[in-house]
Amino acid sequence: MADSRVAIVTGAARGIGAATAKRLAADGHAVAVVDLDENACADTVSAIEAAGGKALAVGCNVGDADQVQAAVDRVAAELGGPTVLVNNAGVLRDNLLFKMSEEDWDTVMTVHLRGSFLMARAVQKHMVEAKFGRIINLSSTSAQGNRGQANYSTAKAGLQGLTKTLSIELGKFGITANAIAPGFIQTDMTKATAERVGMSFEDFSNAAVSQIPVARPGNPDDIANAASFFADERSGFVSGQVLYVAGGPKD
Repeated sequence: MADSRVAIVTGAARGIGAATAKRLAADGHAVAVVDLDENACADTVSAIEAAGGKALAVGCNVGDADQVQAAVDRVAAELGGPTVLVNNAGVLRDNLLFKMSEEDWDTVMTVHLRGSFLMARAVQKHMVEAKFGRIINLSSTSAQGNRGQANYSTAKAGLQGLTKTLSIELGKFGITANAIAPGFIQTDMTKATAERVGMSFEDFSNAAVSQIPVARPGNPDDIANAASFFADERSGFVSGQVLYVAGGPKD
């Protein structure tokens, strides 16, 4: 990398977000570690700094436009104009349709879709000025439909549409937009899903792995590696794509 880029990773206190923040820092980026609770970002920031990288903890509710703008302004002031954005923040509010409340629906839409829109809108100014940008949205194999996830599946499918539209609108400014769609990844979120359906995490994982061609569960680093590829300067001719990182083919 010719000079250090500044990256923002949302939902980076743990799981996929933390792994991605660490990987981008290892790649030479200064990384803003963004999460709802700024204090929760401390472990990720400490790990990056211990490895010789540069990181900043930023508390932000990605569904709040004012907080998003304030967060991006702070990152620009303290680290420099952000030109890499990983929209990873996410929540689960799983339930079957007849049990799903409006709040369950709205919460998931707000964090995943509104949050990604607000972050992309706030950051694109810096990318346009730099004539370089990388927007990476976290979708999911659930975008193809998943029982008990009408809200989550819809949000993750919507992110694919957002990704493709951003790639069309922003391409002429040297900005790419791509999505990563993880399959089964062992994280706190999937552990919570196992608890919700009344299974031990070991049994839940084994059931998932039985359907995965490479015969193993995914881990956060698998997703971080894909994000590293999309964020790289050398991937500038790859845009508007959805990469399924799921241990096998997904339509």
